[in-house]
Amino acid sequence: MADHDPNCIFCKIISGQIPSRKVHEDDDLYAFHDINPWAPVHFLIVPKRHIASMAHITPADESVMGRIMTLAPRLALEQGCNPYPHGGFRIVCNTGAEGGQEVHHLHVHVMGGPRPWARG
Repeated sequence: MADHDPNCIFCKIISGQIPSRKVHEDDDLYAFHDINPWAPVHFLIVPKRHIASMAHITPADESVMGRIMTLAPRLALEQGCNPYPHGGFRIVCNTGAEGGQEVHHLHVHVMGGPRPWARG
């Protein structure tokens, strides 16, 4: 699997070819605000390495997936989600056409804030 797909919109966002509102960046991950948010807080966390979907995860990806899941709660609070247990957030990862995946670069949506939300 290629580390970068020149036709992938998320690869272009990660490389800076397409602007985004960055939430977080480190050597392996990039997080940015969703351009069409469903909730008061809505951002995406993506691996910098191009992985098409959750269906393409291998044991070699355990570390990056664990980092996504441990980063999400911290960023959710930093972005304005209220703390657990009365607050909270939702983590969603769509996979494949039947799972609702529109961009074929693995990404995790983090959504939260007071309800009702626009969707979800």
